[in-house]
Amino acid sequence: MAEVEGVRQRNLSRLLRIVHLDGPLSRAALTGATGLNRSTIADLVAELEGAGLVIERAPDPSRRVGRPSPVVAADPRVVAVAANPEVDALTLGAVGLDREIRVRERIEVDHLLTPDETARLIADRIVQWRGGPLAQARIAGVGLAVPGLVRAVDGLVRNAPHLGWNDVPVRDLVSAATGLATTVGNDASLGTLAEHLFGAARGIDDVVYLNGGASGIGGGLIVQGMPVGGAGGYSGEFGQNRPGIAAAADRRADDGTLEDEVSRARLLAVAGLTTADEPALAAALGAAGPAARDEIDRQRRILATALANAVNVLNPSVVVLGGFLATLADDDLSGLTALVAVQAMPANMEDLSIRVASLAEDRLLIGAAESAFAELLRAPAA
Repeated sequence: MAEVEGVRQRNLSRLLRIVHLDGPLSRAALTGATGLNRSTIADLVAELEGAGLVIERAPDPSRRVGRPSPVVAADPRVVAVAANPEVDALTLGAVGLDREIRVRERIEVDHLLTPDETARLIADRIVQWRGGPLAQARIAGVGLAVPGLVRAVDGLVRNAPHLGWNDVPVRDLVSAATGLATTVGNDASLGTLAEHLFGAARGIDDVVYLNGGASGIGGGLIVQGMPVGGAGGYSGEFGQNRPGIAAAADRRADDGTLEDEVSRARLLAVAGLTTADEPALAAALGAAGPAARDEIDRQRRILATALANAVNVLNPSVVVLGGFLATLADDDLSGLTALVAVQAMPANMEDLSIRVASLAEDRLLIGAAESAFAELLRAPAA
């Protein structure tokens, strides 16, 4: 009996995960995707619908061959609240199990957020949203994307240097403030997850992702289809590497790291801004003068060297760039690829694609929400 129950639980999880990742599918398509028979699919869908996790829609009227098959979709009322604290803002959103973003807000700040303040702001927004756009929602949990080292086993923020957070139990603080199950992860690692599941790296088994944010540069890895977190969950800190800089005139920080040289703060300065979200920064750089052009070119040269090192070591199929790194790449993607190719091993460049994050400024929220959905997807019957 226990074995039968275990199989049922796994099938419920599998079915919910499929409609979450792939979107609405007919019962017939689910039968083909899972190999289960039609009656089993019907029973599983009924149980998930009873639990408020999926909904069934009328069959597609354009289908004229065979028996019409109802369409199964993730229930849009199920959401996760996602948050990304940064040095200049706290960005929050509610992401549906159907992958739609219900609400999004950026709260700009003129000081470094403390962990307690972050927890309070998240809790306050959830209360407000429950009286408005989330009035009919079921909140599965909260996910945080933090720019720093996050211990995988318990979500302890070991070091978020730009925020000044050290050994902070952010997960527990947010859970206590909101009354909701909470997960915490490194922002770039969660961005990697989002782009791999839904974005520019979907379906790609070997991926290097670099994220450029207000706190610097982080990254993540997908190797043979699996995320690589490292022994403690701290892998992917590309921004802390010291890049080779061929021209002395390109150096701005003596013995500086990659994120000291390739820097959002430097781009804001040449654009004449003190703070901006990603679309505003890209627009300002596009309208700025020669000084901005020179800084963009300088940063691209150094970024190309860092990417060539990653390509040589990891041999990915795809490199994805997010945040202000996407802005740098979008300026001339083929030119950046050529700069990387000059410094990388020719065999490693074969079939390599460098792409910008297709989820754009929502990638970290989507990744944080995915982390918050993980337990629900693993055990929907619970």
